[in-house]
Amino acid sequence: MTAGLLFDSETSDFETGRSYADTSNQPRTFANQYQYRNSRLPPRTGGGKDGFTASTTHGLGLPLGGLPLSGLRGGSGANNGNGSSGGNGTPYRYYTQLPPRDFDGSGLLTGQKQTSPVFVPYLSQAAPEAGKQSSIVTIFAVWNTIMGTSLLAIPWGLERAGLGGGLLLVLGMGALCLYTTWRLLSVHRLHGSGFDAEVPDLCRKLLGRWAELLARAFSLVVLMGAIVVYWILMSNFLYHSVDYIHDEITGVSPVRWDNTSMIFTPVKCHLLTGTGQAPDVPTVPVPAPVFALSLVAPEEPLVAEDKGSFRWWWNLESNVPIYLVLIMAPLMNFKSATFFTKFNSIGTLSVLYLLIFILVKSSAWGVNLNMTDVMSEHYSPLFIWSFPATSGMLALSYFIHNIIISIMKNNRHQENNGRDLSIAYVLVTVTYAIIGSVFYISFPLAKSCIEDNLLNNFESWDPMTVAARAFLFFQLVTVFPLVAYMLRSQLCSMVLGHTWPGRLPVLCINAVFITVCVLFAIFLPRFGTIIRFTGAISGLVYIFLLPVLLHLVSLQRQGKLTKLTTILHLCIPIIGTANLIAQFFVSD
Repeated sequence: MTAGLLFDSETSDFETGRSYADTSNQPRTFANQYQYRNSRLPPRTGGGKDGFTASTTHGLGLPLGGLPLSGLRGGSGANNGNGSSGGNGTPYRYYTQLPPRDFDGSGLLTGQKQTSPVFVPYLSQAAPEAGKQSSIVTIFAVWNTIMGTSLLAIPWGLERAGLGGGLLLVLGMGALCLYTTWRLLSVHRLHGSGFDAEVPDLCRKLLGRWAELLARAFSLVVLMGAIVVYWILMSNFLYHSVDYIHDEITGVSPVRWDNTSMIFTPVKCHLLTGTGQAPDVPTVPVPAPVFALSLVAPEEPLVAEDKGSFRWWWNLESNVPIYLVLIMAPLMNFKSATFFTKFNSIGTLSVLYLLIFILVKSSAWGVNLNMTDVMSEHYSPLFIWSFPATSGMLALSYFIHNIIISIMKNNRHQENNGRDLSIAYVLVTVTYAIIGSVFYISFPLAKSCIEDNLLNNFESWDPMTVAARAFLFFQLVTVFPLVAYMLRSQLCSMVLGHTWPGRLPVLCINAVFITVCVLFAIFLPRFGTIIRFTGAISGLVYIFLLPVLLHLVSLQRQGKLTKLTTILHLCIPIIGTANLIAQFFVSD
């Protein structure tokens, strides 16, 4: 997991929704710019406790990516000080446009109706310094924003490309995303008209209206992909959590607990049958003397009458995604999403728990890798031709381009932005490489058994897996309304000119969002498929195309553009186009 601020040299007319160019020639310091902005605000309204302060943040990433978080990265939340914060998957942070611009007496933004087609970030009454974060805080804000539930899919990504090919893609995609992100910062430094300029504004100023619309439209694509991924993951986590509770209450669980159950548990391989179903087949790795045989579930589930009845009414492929509507629908219809930002620290804890979970399980398994004997169960080729699935997923896993300006502008020492951004990307790349390779190398079954959601490789009754699913479910329940709110706000702002069209239109829009999510969760519940296509589509625009075009136009305006530079940089969008096309020729 994204348009961020929607500002450039134009200033919004809050009363009419029109915009006009600021023709003042007066030099702007941050303080008098703040005063100028405040002079355009409507009279302050009283009351309101549901405001957004300057430190209100939450991770919206796809494992997502990371995605989100923060992979579709579900993410962690680390305050970067400007209302953008982290975690992933997916990496979606939209606090620069959280609603309403009316201020109460305490300096909080309240939930009054907005009529402006643009979004204004919260500016403290004390007119703070432009850069207020140390380099360390900035580095970990970027790291935390990018990281997220993408960790769930990184081992699967290595399986799709092979160990060698996967690690090369992790390094290569990380380097490419670092370069294009840095180009956005460079263009902003040269052409950003004021403190509030963001990527869509740079696109409008240097490329034209079409580029601005393209940037905003693909922000909607990323957000839509994020909520679909979140719904699939929430359905999965809810299903297994309730299934575990049911088995414990009814006593039908085949498990016999002992003191080794916390770590030494059997793993599962989902074998595809001729009917297209994917039954769970618990498997004991061989040889695996550290695995307790008493923990192995039977190959066929118990068939007690209450169990069969329960399975009919509690099925992941049919009704659980629908049951989830009862939980999420009420949470999506709040006029203000402020309450959910109070849980921003959960994202960071989720990422840390996933790291510990993977390291603990992998250390218990040991090394299970053979790169020479093709007949070995643990054979792993260095390279596999299905690698585009990995490159598409990584495009989302490294995605931060739409809000990188918001994060880096808070760095106290702007001259260190390049260094700090590079360190952050190195940390992300190393984290992905270590977690992915450690799980991949130690996985005790055939590598083709690795799931796009690695938690699916573990039994529902494994204590550490139970905790991971419950933790992630609660995190996504608090993140989903925020992402849905941002999606609805951006859509309404682009189409209608304001973010709150009324209760009935909001209910209808949310109903459409929920319907799309439920349909995907029932008919295409493929976490890996959705994140790789979302990453390839959004990456083509935000990673491979817009940064390159902005950089080339910037060089042209400076009189520094050469043919060699043009040719080399135009290769980047070609790579992005090939990456998107290749997604249609590989399978999960």
